[in-house]
Amino acid sequence: MTNTKEQNPANRRVIPGLDGNMGITGNVFDIRRYAIHDGPGIRTAVFFKGCPLRCRWCHNPESWKEVPELGFRRSRCVKCRRCMEICEQRAISFSESGPAVDPGKCTLCGKCVAACPTGAWEIIGRKISVADVMAELRKDIVFYDQSGGGATFSGGEPLMQPDFLTALLKTCRVEGIHTAVDTTCCAQPEVLRHIAEATDLFLCDLKHTNSELHRQCTGIPNEKVLENIRMLAEAGKRIFIRVPIIPGFNSDRTNLEQTTQFIQSLKTVRRVDLLPYNRGGLEKAGRLTGRIDLMEAEAPDDGTMAEIAGVLRRYGFEVKVGG
Repeated sequence: MTNTKEQNPANRRVIPGLDGNMGITGNVFDIRRYAIHDGPGIRTAVFFKGCPLRCRWCHNPESWKEVPELGFRRSRCVKCRRCMEICEQRAISFSESGPAVDPGKCTLCGKCVAACPTGAWEIIGRKISVADVMAELRKDIVFYDQSGGGATFSGGEPLMQPDFLTALLKTCRVEGIHTAVDTTCCAQPEVLRHIAEATDLFLCDLKHTNSELHRQCTGIPNEKVLENIRMLAEAGKRIFIRVPIIPGFNSDRTNLEQTTQFIQSLKTVRRVDLLPYNRGGLEKAGRLTGRIDLMEAEAPDDGTMAEIAGVLRRYGFEVKVGG
């Protein structure tokens, strides 16, 4: 028999003791419903602004800055100059190639966005309250219940906004919504321990086992990352390891063997997600008014991904390719 009380969102809105959390705000750049690559089941993924890493293959470079920023789709621009004319800060100038923005003058007033007839300008990111995020999450509670899904907090790096993240996690727990935190694990251990108390599942990135190569391509060494993943496993937290496969960076046999050995040492890890390099970040980076230098690589072919997955499966891991 179907439990109608469990599937009725109205039955989950009474949150005794958590009313103070609902007004806490944070910066996000997207809320994506019906996400199927961000943890088990059907999920709603909330993407936080801000990241301490600068991965050169990043799929979400619009997440790097912690605050909203101006974006521009050059292919949509018809060079009508309305944006320049309406900008009271004189932050926009024009050349033959189109508009350019002086970030030091731009106040993100949004007038250029409103005035653009083709939608070339956009503000990427917005401040949002816990209450407003929860209103979005509740829309799909019936799908979470039926599929074993829930809410995934991703980014960027959600651990950079610990108060906002904690309030969301605690509210979801009271309302019976399963939670996952998709993280680089680049944070102070005490922050991660605090977040872990209210989190059902961690999706932990494992980019490279060699600290110097990790630093060269992400901007930070990997010691803290590996220590934090170990800490979560030793605390008994459920973890999915996510490994981006970047040809020329971490797809060599030595790193894959070391990666497998590290994952084997984590007693709570039974699933590994392999994420083939995706060029989508290059197009996104081109929209940003600040310069972002990303690498260009070829995506690994299906045979390579199948071979890597086969090695991990032989060690007893559940492996999912893609995401």
